[in-house]
Amino acid sequence: MKNSVTLNLNNIDLLREHLSVPEYDPKFLKTGILHVGVGGFHRAHQAYYLNKLHEADLNPEWGICGIGLRENDKNIEDVFKKQDNLYTLLVKHPDGKNEAQVIGSIIDFKLGYGNPQVAIDKMAHPDTKIVSLTITEGGYNFNSSTGEFNFDNQDIIYELQNPEDPRTIYGYLTAALKKRRENSLPPFTIMSCDNIEHNGDVTREMLLTFAKRQDSELAEWIENSVSFPNSMVDRITPVTTAADIEFLENEYGIKDEWPVTCEPFIQWVIEDNFSNGRPQLENVGVQFVPDVKPYEKMKLRLLNAGHSVLGILGAVYGYKTINECMEDKVFLTYLRSFMDLEATPVLDELKGINLNDYKDSLEERFANPNIKDSVSRICSESAAKLPKFLIPTIQDNLKSGGNIDFGTLVLATWCYYSDLQQDQNGAPLEILDTMKNELHEAAQNTKEDALSFLRQTSVFGDLVNNDRFTSSYTNALDKVYKKQNIRIIMSDMI
Repeated sequence: MKNSVTLNLNNIDLLREHLSVPEYDPKFLKTGILHVGVGGFHRAHQAYYLNKLHEADLNPEWGICGIGLRENDKNIEDVFKKQDNLYTLLVKHPDGKNEAQVIGSIIDFKLGYGNPQVAIDKMAHPDTKIVSLTITEGGYNFNSSTGEFNFDNQDIIYELQNPEDPRTIYGYLTAALKKRRENSLPPFTIMSCDNIEHNGDVTREMLLTFAKRQDSELAEWIENSVSFPNSMVDRITPVTTAADIEFLENEYGIKDEWPVTCEPFIQWVIEDNFSNGRPQLENVGVQFVPDVKPYEKMKLRLLNAGHSVLGILGAVYGYKTINECMEDKVFLTYLRSFMDLEATPVLDELKGINLNDYKDSLEERFANPNIKDSVSRICSESAAKLPKFLIPTIQDNLKSGGNIDFGTLVLATWCYYSDLQQDQNGAPLEILDTMKNELHEAAQNTKEDALSFLRQTSVFGDLVNNDRFTSSYTNALDKVYKKQNIRIIMSDMI
């Protein structure tokens, strides 16, 4: 398309003939939701649902203000300023069809980094009813093996001594809730949308632990007044590429500096537990239930763990994308074997869910050739992900006497991945992990101590002390380190 148009509110009408744009005026929305961590997933999921709600029936009190707490959030702030907080969502279907629409539910963005009071004041504003979070698994600041809050974090130490200058989500939340309490305002709901089992319960426990150390009276008020609903969120959202930006300009005539791509599937299950009201999201397909935990567990142990199974094994074999792994019958069969033989037996009862249908849908979603989700993205921050997605399944099967070999091979392969930092063809791997150096150092000692990698108790808990597990692990490790082709190892197991 020759004449392309820059995405902003002034150009909405010019874009209307090319793609779906908001039929409501975002300028009439008030900020009812503050969202911390405005990445691709939030924009493909929560903001999409709110956009859909506004299209169905304008709910002016439920506009979203994004909050950035990190220095690199300046990037999204700059794009939002240029584009009046608008962005394009590109839905990629397995058959190659693409659907693009402009989302208008985010109406503001505040950068707390460098000026925390701006974010605190916004959280403390009477219009704010919900503060939601996608701060990644590592942002919750707890030891994954013990579940205990990490008071050794230097940012936590600093903000406990300097409560007026917060650095972590806990410092911001306590500062804002303190201000609301002082102003006799009701508390906002704190809603985690991260891939952590019992995410609301975890957020509550961590915030209360922090607040009790900082201000015990405030902690008591939070404990009695603030709601922390558990939620289960699902939509595969790959990192935006330059090709996506170019495609939108060529096909739709829209210049968008930071669009979002995603799969067509979307799901959100929320515990109906809110302190200060909520949007009527059930009108646009969100499921409100009394207990989210069985649904959370299903998703984390099947989808998220399944992604990690494919990602780590695929990375070491040399595959670059998840759909490339799924095109290989050995990887497909191995994934299904893991889901059927190890993950499914330790799930809870799930009303209204046919697990075979759900697993079939995961295979279809992972195989979507139009998504091309990179294995490097899936493997990123594995030290935070695996203790929540994969290791609990191994632990449960150790207790029940169930199978552990499929999950254990993934951990042994992760050791090889962390040690050599290259695939089995010698090509370097892109490793994105906060614990990259610790993982590398521990894995490097494997030749002298086969269990060295497992001695990182913050990741593996006490697995190193379980004889059945270590026997399976060292057997898998021996095969992987002898440069036996990972695909052959997998094939022998299925």
